[in-house]
Amino acid sequence: MTTSGSTTSRGGAPRHAVVVGGGIAGVTAALQLADDGVRVTLVEGRPRLGGLAFSFTRGELTVDNGQHVYLRCCTAYRWFLDRIGGAALAPVQDRLDVPVLDVGAGRPRVGRLRRDTLPVPLHLAAGLATYPHLSLAEKVSVSRAALALRALDPADPALDGIDFATWLGRHGQSPRAVEALWDLVCVATLNVPAAQASMGLAAMVFKTGLLSERGAADIGWARVPLGELHDTLAREALDTAGVRTELRTRVTAVTRAGDGRWSVHLPGGTVDADTVILAVPQRETHALLPDGALDDPDRLLDIGTSPILNVHVVYDRRVLRRPFFAALGTPVQWVFDRTDASGLTDGQYLALSQSAVTDEIDLPVADLRARYLPELKRLLPAARSAEVRDFFVTRERTATFAPTPGVGRLRPAARTRAPGLFLAGAWTATGWPATMEGAVRSGFGAADAALAELGRGHRHPLREAV
Repeated sequence: MTTSGSTTSRGGAPRHAVVVGGGIAGVTAALQLADDGVRVTLVEGRPRLGGLAFSFTRGELTVDNGQHVYLRCCTAYRWFLDRIGGAALAPVQDRLDVPVLDVGAGRPRVGRLRRDTLPVPLHLAAGLATYPHLSLAEKVSVSRAALALRALDPADPALDGIDFATWLGRHGQSPRAVEALWDLVCVATLNVPAAQASMGLAAMVFKTGLLSERGAADIGWARVPLGELHDTLAREALDTAGVRTELRTRVTAVTRAGDGRWSVHLPGGTVDADTVILAVPQRETHALLPDGALDDPDRLLDIGTSPILNVHVVYDRRVLRRPFFAALGTPVQWVFDRTDASGLTDGQYLALSQSAVTDEIDLPVADLRARYLPELKRLLPAARSAEVRDFFVTRERTATFAPTPGVGRLRPAARTRAPGLFLAGAWTATGWPATMEGAVRSGFGAADAALAELGRGHRHPLREAV
C-alpha cells in the first residue's frame, strides 16, 4: 500500500503523520494530531484498538482481559474518556472507599480505607484511625511516613536509585504496615511490591494519589466492557477526526526516505510520512528504531516487564454484595464484580486481579483453580455453597514495564535524535507508572513534540495538569 498526495499545508509545514500502535497512547497521539489539522494514519497489528486494555467474548460473556481502574487525579485519562464520549460509562466513586478483608486470623475481618471532606492530609485521618488491620502504634508510624512522603520530590533522581521498602524501613514501617497498607496500594498501582519498586515512582503514586487533593484517590472503573471504550468508541472518535485506521497491519520497518521524509513499511507496501510516532512496547520499538535515533537504543531492552494474572470465576448465584474489595492474609489481591458489565443475567461473575505474580503467571489452570477457589470460600461465606459454572484465566506476561530502581534513567523522552520520529507508550518518560494515565500522557507528549517540530502552535487544554 502506498499513500501519496499533498505533503505540506499552507506555509510549507509537513502535514502527514503515521502513528504505529493503536493502544491508548497511539489513539491519544492520533487524536491530538488530527485535532490540530494534521492528516493521520494509525496502523495497528491487532484486529482491534485498545492495546492491553481490551475485551473478548467467551460464550455469552463479554470479558475484559484484566481489571483496569483509574483515580480522580488521572486527569489525562479522564480527558481521553471525555474525548471519545465514554466518561459516563466509567464514573468515579463519590468518595474513596475501599473495603479490605483480612482472613489471616481465620474469620474475615472487614476494614475500610476511605476519606472524608477535611483538607489534605486530614482527609485520611479518620479512615486510618478506624482501620482495624493496623495497631495504634502502626497507625501513628504510618502518619509520620505519609508526612515525610509529602515533602519529597518524586522527580529527584536520587529517589529512583533506591527501593520503596528500604525507605519505608528507614521511616519505621513494620512488616504488617507494609502488607496491610503500603503494598496494598503499591502492588496494585506499580505492579511490583515495595521491595522492588523505585522510590521515585512510589513517591509519585502516594503523593499524587493520596496527598495532593482530598478527592485525588477516588476510584473510577468501566461499567461496560473495556472494548466498548478503547476500541468501539475510540474508533468512532478517530473516524470522526478524519484519522485513517489500518487494523491487522503490522509495521515491518521505518526508514528515512530520500527526500528526508519517512517510509513506514507494511507487508503490502509503504506509507510515506513527514512525522512518525512509535506507540508500541519497548522491545517492538527497539526493533523498529532506525540507526542513530537514540544515543543508546539498547537501554530499551533493559526496561523489564512485570506480569498480571486475572482469574475469572462465574458462580450460579450472588456471593458478593460489594462492587469490589481488596484482601489480606490470602493470595487473593483484588476482587471485582463484573456481572453487569459482562452481560451475565443469571449468577455472578467475579474477576480477581493479581499483580506482580511472577511465580504464578505460567501455572496450569487446574493449579490456579485449586489455589484460588478455596481462598474465595474463605473470603466469601456465600461462595461455600455456590456452584462454580466457569473458571478461566487471562495472562498478561508483559503487562507493564517493571518500575524497579534505576528505571528512570532508562525511559526515553518522546523526542528522538531523528527529526520527525517520536516515541509514545506508558514505558516512556512520563513520570508516571505503567497505567492508562501514563499511556495518555505519553500520547500527549509525543503529539506535542511532533506539532512543535511541525511549527504548529499547540496548547493542550490540560497543559498545566500534564
